[in-house]
Amino acid sequence: MKFLRYSLFHFALCLMLSCQPAQTQTSDNNPELVSIYREWRSFETPPLREGAPDYTAATFDQRWPEFKKLQAKLMDIDTTGWSTKHQVDWHVIWAEMNGYDFNHRILKPWVRDPAFYKSLWMYRSDVPAHEGPTHHGTTEIWTYDFPLSAEAKQKLLGDLKVIPALNSQAKLNLTGNARELWITGIRDIRSQSQNLKGLLDREGIKGQSDLESAIQSAISSTDDLVSWLEDEAKTKTGPSGIGKENYTWYMQNVHLVPMTWEDEVMLLKSELASAWSDLKLEEHRNRNLPELKDADSPEAYNAMAEKAARSLIDFLDKQDIVTVKDYWEPALREHLGAYVPKEQRNFFLIGEHYDPRPLYSHFYHWFELARMDLEPHASEVRRKPLLYNIFDSRNEGTATAVEEMFMHAGLYEDSPRAREIVLIMIAQRAARGLGSLYAHANEMTMEEAGGIHSEYTPRGWMKTEKELLIFEQHLYLRQPGYGSSYITGKYLLKNAMAEFARVQEAKGEVFKSKDFFDRLNAIGNIPISLGHWQMTGLDAEVRKITNH
Repeated sequence: MKFLRYSLFHFALCLMLSCQPAQTQTSDNNPELVSIYREWRSFETPPLREGAPDYTAATFDQRWPEFKKLQAKLMDIDTTGWSTKHQVDWHVIWAEMNGYDFNHRILKPWVRDPAFYKSLWMYRSDVPAHEGPTHHGTTEIWTYDFPLSAEAKQKLLGDLKVIPALNSQAKLNLTGNARELWITGIRDIRSQSQNLKGLLDREGIKGQSDLESAIQSAISSTDDLVSWLEDEAKTKTGPSGIGKENYTWYMQNVHLVPMTWEDEVMLLKSELASAWSDLKLEEHRNRNLPELKDADSPEAYNAMAEKAARSLIDFLDKQDIVTVKDYWEPALREHLGAYVPKEQRNFFLIGEHYDPRPLYSHFYHWFELARMDLEPHASEVRRKPLLYNIFDSRNEGTATAVEEMFMHAGLYEDSPRAREIVLIMIAQRAARGLGSLYAHANEMTMEEAGGIHSEYTPRGWMKTEKELLIFEQHLYLRQPGYGSSYITGKYLLKNAMAEFARVQEAKGEVFKSKDFFDRLNAIGNIPISLGHWQMTGLDAEVRKITNH
C-alpha cells in the first residue's frame, strides 16, 4: 500500500496550477438518469442510530420496499435511442443497485465481517475508495492537518463520536458464523486501537481535553469490542467464502465482469503458467548480463528512485504512450518510497529496491486519482467512486496491465533484467488471485489460499514478510473478486485494446497508443466492460450479462 497525504498533495498541485479550482469536464448528463442516480445515492446512505450509521436488521427490513421501488424505477426507464455513454451510465447505476441487493442477501458484511466496523483510516487508498466493504461513517485521518484548525477540530470530534456508537451496534449486528473473516478481522479492530493511541501524540492534541476525551472514549470502546470479538470467536465454525454460484452472479451483475468462477480460475492458471515460463525464458535470454543490484543505502535508493521516476514520465511522454498531464509527475513523486533494510522488505519493496519502474508503472493509480480530484468527470454518475469496489477491474486491472504494456512498449531497453521483475509481479498477482478463488469456493482455507500465493510467487519473494500475505488474502475474502481483478481486469483491458485496434484497422486507420489510453482515461473509473463498449461501440461483453 502506498499512502497519499491529501492536503500536502493538493497544496503542491494548487501552486503548480496557479491555484485554479478543479475543472469539471463539460457537462453531458441525462436529466432523467441523474435524477434517479441522486435518489439512489441518497437512499444508499443509511439512517443514523445513536449517531452512527444504522446497519441493524430491522432497519434493513424496513427500508427494503423503498429499495425495490427504486430498482423498479430504474428498470422502467426506456433507454431506446440513448447515446452509448448514457447507456453506460445506466448500467453503472444498475450494477450499484445489484451490489446493494447482493450485500443485503449474501455478503452481509455488517453481520459476517468484523473488519467492516473499522472506523479509523490513516491513509487514502490508491483506488477511488477504500478496498473492501467499508461503513458509511469512517474517520479519515489522512484528510486532516495537525495541529487542527478550529473547524477541523469540530469535524474530528464529530467523526470520533461515531466510533463508540458503532462499536456498540457491532455487538448487535455481528451474528454471522464466518470463522476466518471473524478471526482475521479482529486484527483490524485491534490495530484501530493502536492508531487511536497514536492520535494522542499528534501535534496540538495534548491539552485539548475534549479531543483527548473523545479519543480515549474511542479507544475504550474499541478495546471492549476486541475483547467481545475474541470471546465470540470461540463459537465460530462456518465457511467464509460465498460459493461459486454466488461468486459468478456477483462478478457478472455487480462488477460487470463477463466471466464465471470457472472462467476466472482458467484465466489465472493460464496467466500464472505464462508468467513463470516467460520469466524462465527471460532469465535465459539475460543469462550473460549482470544481475540487478539492489539499493543498499538511503542515498542509493533516493538516486535510483529519482532516475526511475524521470525515466517513466519521459518514456510515457516522449514515446507518445499517453498524454502526460502536468499533475502526473507531482502525483508520482508523492509515492517514490524510501530505503528499507533488506531484512524488512515485503514483496513489493524487494522489486522496488532493484528497479522501481515496474511498481511506479502500477502507480498509474495516482494519476487516476489526481484526475478525479482535478478534472471531475462530466458525467455525474462517474464523478464519485463507484460503490462496492465496482471500479476494481478498471483501476487494479489497468494498473496491472500497464506494467506489462509499458514493458512491451520499450520501457526497459536500458535494463533488460528489469523485465524479470514485471513477470514476477504478474505471477504473484495470478497466484494470490487463484488462491482467493478457491477460498471463495470454500475449497481452501484462507491459509491454504495463502500457500498458493506464497509458494507460486517466484524467487520466494512472498515468504519474506507475512503481514502482506495476511492483509491481501483477508481483503480478498472480504471483497469477492478483488483478488482476481488485477488479472481479469488486465485481460479485459488488453481485449479492449485489441478490439479498439481491430476496429481502427478495419477502417484503414493507424493505431496509436495515445489515442487508446487517452480515451480510456476520459471514460473514467468504470468497469472495463463498459469502457470497452464506449470506446469501440461493441457491447458483446455487457450483453453477456444483461439484455437491457
